Amino acid sequence: MNTIKHNTKSPAREAPKTARGARTRAKILKAAEDAFGSLGYHQAGVSDITRLAGVAQGTFYTYFATKEDTLRELVRDMGHKVRAHLAAAVKDADGRLAAETLGLKAFLQYVADNPSLYRVLQEAQFVDESIYREYYEAFGRGYLRMLADATRKGEIRPGNDEIRVWALMGLSNFLGLRFALWEQDVPVDDIIATVSDLLQHGLALDPKS
Repeated sequence: MNTIKHNTKSPAREAPKTARGARTRAKILKAAEDAFGSLGYHQAGVSDITRLAGVAQGTFYTYFATKEDTLRELVRDMGHKVRAHLAAAVKDADGRLAAETLGLKAFLQYVADNPSLYRVLQEAQFVDESIYREYYEAFGRGYLRMLADATRKGEIRPGNDEIRVWALMGLSNFLGLRFALWEQDVPVDDIIATVSDLLQHGLALDPKS
């Protein structure tokens, strides 16, 4: 028997038309980040978000249809902020390898300053996997363009850039977990030096040694 699948996602609210509205929306998203990051998505309620944001529940529903809608928009907003932060950190890099180490250093600092990032992403994976994938795929698309450009310029060897992109993203992701979120017991410069050596020389023994 055929069944009809219903889309349970609420229609997105229109973007605010005023600067004041944009500020209020941003304040609600920041409150949602704090609530989801500290309480978890399922434990946090709209009342927790509005209390942290200092707005009425009616104001919340002016900008977001549901709590789930807020999570989706929050993940998109966090992704945009991380990418903008990294882009600013590497804009003056002298080549791709320098950009990799500068970007990693900036990412580790961002995670240390914004510890809710990982928890919100993990919560999103089980609430709406599509937005979880969108977060990483957006990173991947931009990263792919940068590696392709570096290859054309002769800064790195040719290769399968998509595989390399996801390998590098995985490296940054787990370094962020271990050394910026869980424990900060290794100096950042030591992490960067080790990764820089790995990127330049790989794991193979030096034939000259």
